[in-house]
Amino acid sequence: MIKLRSKRFSRSISKLGNGSKAASPEKECRSMSEIKWELRPGGMLVQKRESNQSAGEGVITIRVSTVSQWHDISIDATSTFGELKMILSLVTSLEPIEQRLLFKGKERDDNEFLHMVGVRDKDKVLLLEDPAIKEKKLLGMASGQPINNTCCTITV
Repeated sequence: MIKLRSKRFSRSISKLGNGSKAASPEKECRSMSEIKWELRPGGMLVQKRESNQSAGEGVITIRVSTVSQWHDISIDATSTFGELKMILSLVTSLEPIEQRLLFKGKERDDNEFLHMVGVRDKDKVLLLEDPAIKEKKLLGMASGQPINNTCCTITV
Protein backbone atom coordinates (compact mmCIF):
# COMPACT_ATOMS: atom_id res chain seq x y z
CA MET A 1 0.00 0.00 0.00
CA ILE A 2 1.34 3.41 -0.98
CA LYS A 3 0.66 6.59 0.95
CA LEU A 4 0.85 9.88 -0.85
CA ARG A 5 1.30 13.12 1.00
CA SER A 6 0.40 16.48 -0.32
CA LYS A 7 3.12 19.08 0.07
CA ARG A 8 0.57 21.70 0.97
CA PHE A 9 -0.52 19.86 4.10
CA SER A 10 2.88 18.55 5.20
CA ARG A 11 4.68 21.91 5.50
CA SER A 12 5.75 22.92 8.95
CA ILE A 13 4.73 26.23 10.48
CA SER A 14 8.27 27.63 10.29
CA LYS A 15 8.43 27.11 6.50
CA LEU A 16 5.29 29.10 5.69
CA GLY A 17 5.80 32.31 3.74
CA ASN A 18 9.22 33.91 3.31
CA GLY A 19 10.71 32.80 6.57
CA SER A 20 8.07 34.60 8.64
CA LYS A 21 6.42 32.78 11.50
CA ALA A 22 2.71 32.15 11.34
CA ALA A 23 0.38 32.84 14.25
CA SER A 24 -0.01 30.00 16.67
CA PRO A 25 -3.18 27.93 16.36
CA GLU A 26 -4.16 28.91 19.91
CA LYS A 27 -4.19 32.62 19.02
CA GLU A 28 -6.18 31.94 15.85
CA CYS A 29 -8.82 30.00 17.77
CA ARG A 30 -9.01 32.69 20.46
CA SER A 31 -9.54 35.48 17.89
CA MET A 32 -12.17 33.43 16.07
CA SER A 33 -14.10 32.73 19.28
CA GLU A 34 -14.52 36.42 20.15
CA ILE A 35 -18.00 37.17 18.87
CA LYS A 36 -19.40 40.69 18.92
CA TRP A 37 -23.13 40.99 19.57
CA GLU A 38 -25.65 43.74 18.81
CA LEU A 39 -29.22 44.36 19.93
CA ARG A 40 -31.63 45.06 17.06
CA PRO A 41 -34.62 47.44 17.45
CA GLY A 42 -36.99 44.48 17.50
CA GLY A 43 -35.25 43.21 20.64
CA MET A 44 -33.34 40.38 18.95
CA LEU A 45 -29.72 39.75 19.97
CA VAL A 46 -27.68 38.89 16.86
CA GLN A 47 -24.04 38.53 15.87
CA LYS A 48 -22.66 41.87 14.70
CA ARG A 49 -21.88 42.15 11.01
CA GLU A 50 -18.40 43.19 9.99
CA SER A 51 -19.16 45.32 6.92
CA ASN A 52 -20.57 48.83 7.38
CA GLN A 53 -22.58 48.59 4.16
CA SER A 54 -24.97 45.94 5.44
CA ALA A 55 -28.66 46.59 5.92
CA GLY A 56 -29.61 48.22 9.16
CA GLU A 57 -26.44 50.26 9.56
CA GLY A 58 -25.48 53.75 8.52
CA VAL A 59 -27.17 56.41 6.44
CA ILE A 60 -29.05 55.42 3.31
CA THR A 61 -30.43 57.52 0.48
CA ILE A 62 -34.05 56.90 -0.50
CA ARG A 63 -35.74 58.28 -3.59
CA VAL A 64 -39.26 59.33 -2.66
CA SER A 65 -41.43 59.94 -5.71
CA THR A 66 -44.76 61.68 -5.87
CA VAL A 67 -47.02 61.95 -8.88
CA SER A 68 -45.12 64.86 -10.44
CA GLN A 69 -41.71 65.01 -8.75
CA TRP A 70 -39.14 63.08 -6.70
CA HIS A 71 -36.90 63.81 -3.71
CA ASP A 72 -33.67 62.13 -2.60
CA ILE A 73 -33.75 61.82 1.20
CA SER A 74 -30.77 60.74 3.33
CA ILE A 75 -31.90 59.02 6.52
CA ASP A 76 -30.61 56.53 9.06
CA ALA A 77 -31.38 52.94 8.05
CA THR A 78 -32.84 52.16 11.47
CA SER A 79 -35.40 54.98 11.26
CA THR A 80 -39.14 54.42 11.04
CA PHE A 81 -41.56 55.39 8.29
CA GLY A 82 -43.00 57.96 10.72
CA GLU A 83 -39.61 59.68 10.93
CA LEU A 84 -39.40 59.61 7.14
CA LYS A 85 -42.81 61.30 6.99
CA MET A 86 -41.55 64.05 9.32
CA ILE A 87 -38.62 64.74 6.99
CA LEU A 88 -40.92 64.68 3.96
CA SER A 89 -43.25 67.20 5.61
CA LEU A 90 -40.33 69.67 5.56
CA VAL A 91 -39.69 69.04 1.87
CA THR A 92 -43.31 68.88 0.72
CA SER A 93 -46.29 70.87 1.97
CA LEU A 94 -48.02 67.74 3.30
CA GLU A 95 -48.32 67.08 7.03
CA PRO A 96 -47.34 63.56 8.18
CA ILE A 97 -50.99 62.66 8.81
CA GLU A 98 -51.79 63.53 5.17
CA GLN A 99 -49.08 61.25 3.75
CA ARG A 100 -49.28 57.63 2.65
CA LEU A 101 -45.97 55.86 2.01
CA LEU A 102 -45.87 52.77 -0.18
CA PHE A 103 -42.89 50.42 -0.42
CA LYS A 104 -42.97 47.25 -2.53
CA GLY A 105 -46.66 47.82 -3.28
CA LYS A 106 -47.79 47.97 0.36
CA GLU A 107 -48.69 50.92 2.54
CA ARG A 108 -46.37 51.06 5.52
CA ASP A 109 -47.28 52.02 9.10
CA ASP A 110 -45.50 54.82 10.94
CA ASN A 111 -43.97 52.45 13.50
CA GLU A 112 -42.34 50.08 10.97
CA PHE A 113 -38.55 50.29 10.70
CA LEU A 114 -37.02 50.89 7.27
CA HIS A 115 -34.34 48.18 7.55
CA MET A 116 -36.78 45.59 8.95
CA VAL A 117 -39.05 46.00 5.92
CA GLY A 118 -36.09 45.76 3.54
CA VAL A 119 -35.46 49.37 2.49
CA ARG A 120 -31.88 49.69 1.32
CA ASP A 121 -29.70 52.38 -0.18
CA LYS A 122 -31.12 53.89 -3.40
CA ASP A 123 -34.53 52.19 -3.06
CA LYS A 124 -37.73 53.94 -4.14
CA VAL A 125 -40.67 54.81 -1.91
CA LEU A 126 -43.94 56.18 -3.30
CA LEU A 127 -45.58 59.13 -1.55
CA LEU A 128 -49.30 59.68 -2.01
CA GLU A 129 -51.66 62.16 -0.41
CA ASP A 130 -54.35 60.52 1.70
CA PRO A 131 -57.52 60.64 -0.47
CA ALA A 132 -59.85 61.16 2.51
CA ILE A 133 -57.96 64.24 3.70
CA LYS A 134 -57.63 65.50 0.14
CA GLU A 135 -61.43 65.24 -0.25
CA LYS A 136 -61.98 67.10 3.04
CA LYS A 137 -59.69 69.88 1.84
CA LEU A 138 -61.55 70.19 -1.45
CA LEU A 139 -64.97 70.22 0.25
CA GLY A 140 -63.74 72.81 2.74
CA MET A 141 -62.49 75.07 -0.07
CA ALA A 142 -65.72 74.70 -2.04
CA SER A 143 -67.93 75.66 0.90
CA GLY A 144 -65.67 78.52 1.96
CA GLN A 145 -65.31 77.22 5.51
CA PRO A 146 -61.93 76.89 7.18
CA ILE A 147 -60.45 73.42 7.16
CA ASN A 148 -60.02 73.14 10.92
CA ASN A 149 -63.02 72.89 13.20
CA THR A 150 -62.16 75.82 15.47
CA CYS A 151 -64.44 78.80 15.12
CA CYS A 152 -64.28 82.25 16.63
CA THR A 153 -67.15 84.66 17.26
CA ILE A 154 -66.40 88.35 17.54
CA THR A 155 -69.06 90.68 18.96
CA VAL A 156 -68.90 94.45 18.58
